[in-house]
Amino acid sequence: MTLSTRRVAVLVAANTALAPFAIDAYLPAMPALAEAVGASIHHTELSISVFLFGFAIGQLTGGPMSDRLGRKPVLLTGLLVFCLASLAITQVSSLQTLWALRFVQALGGGACVVNSAAIVRDCFSGREAAKVMSTMAMIMMLAPLAAPAVGSGLLYLADWWLIFVFLAAYAAFLGWLLGTRLPETRSPDLPTASFRQVLGNYASVFRHREAMGYICAVAMAFAGMFAFITASPFLYMDYYGLSPAMYPVVFGANVVVMASSNRLNIFLLKYFSPQQNLRLGLGVQLLAASSLVLVVALGVDSLYTVVPLIMLFMGQVGLITPNAMSSMLEKFSHMSATATALLGSIQFSCGALAGVLVGAFEVESPWPMVLTMLGVSTLGNLGLRLLAGRKPHTG
Repeated sequence: MTLSTRRVAVLVAANTALAPFAIDAYLPAMPALAEAVGASIHHTELSISVFLFGFAIGQLTGGPMSDRLGRKPVLLTGLLVFCLASLAITQVSSLQTLWALRFVQALGGGACVVNSAAIVRDCFSGREAAKVMSTMAMIMMLAPLAAPAVGSGLLYLADWWLIFVFLAAYAAFLGWLLGTRLPETRSPDLPTASFRQVLGNYASVFRHREAMGYICAVAMAFAGMFAFITASPFLYMDYYGLSPAMYPVVFGANVVVMASSNRLNIFLLKYFSPQQNLRLGLGVQLLAASSLVLVVALGVDSLYTVVPLIMLFMGQVGLITPNAMSSMLEKFSHMSATATALLGSIQFSCGALAGVLVGAFEVESPWPMVLTMLGVSTLGNLGLRLLAGRKPHTG
């Protein structure tokens, strides 16, 4: 069965969109969900961190399993787990049950989503692969933009539980789509790595100083992003009084800025190296985080002062992530799947830890978020400079 570039791009993007929908769609419903499980909004927001931890483990285990068993068995099993856990969440009445089911949901989601890049590599190479990735990225930009709006609409139609029914239905539809429209893409002739070889490959990435500098840059940018995402329902709706209907609009503005900085990055690459663009993005992010701390310290924080600075901070992800990832993968072209899985698990774990820092202490102010954002952006800058060095690179 021959696969068209567009079909693979759409199927893989639909699969990858599972993660942003699972993370962002229920953000507008966070106050209602907190009331339903009898917990504070801060502790309910920690379900985002629990999901990220589960997603990291799902990627780390799903990647090697996919290389051994094939793409479709791992994909379809992951979607089934995600679907059943989503339906179970609609019945939760305690915070601990919510956390447990979000973790199980994430294990399925991580095992499913980690296959996306592998499927593209199986089917295409060179320019054709880049074309599929570009189409996939363009479709993917819509998911975080649409997810809170979809969640807000479902919240008005019924209640928070309808969002998880939607996620279950999406996973079921995706399972049918991938099961009937996508053949097994992994070649049976490819050798399978043993468990010891997989661990050895992961260890070789950890030992590579420069690669770990790039991983640090991506992971800290991701941590800063999830410090905001975790805090945003409380900060925007409870603290600054934004309505659930307006929340997706203000939240979605960050995605628009990220997409714009992604386009800016493509333009800047004509004149600067990926490493130079990466340092620029990290520097601007540190400036935005420092300004947020200053605004809160001076007591002039409001939606009008905080939102533009958060947009500036979040926008730099479009400069940091693609340049750091491409720089890292240059070092591991012989085992890019392993390096990507490790990067994914580290960045999701760091995002989860940042969410815990923001939500665990139940502080009724922006301080946990802004201090976490400042801390991780400082670590990202230091990590890149100490591990990857300052020497100029050719583009």
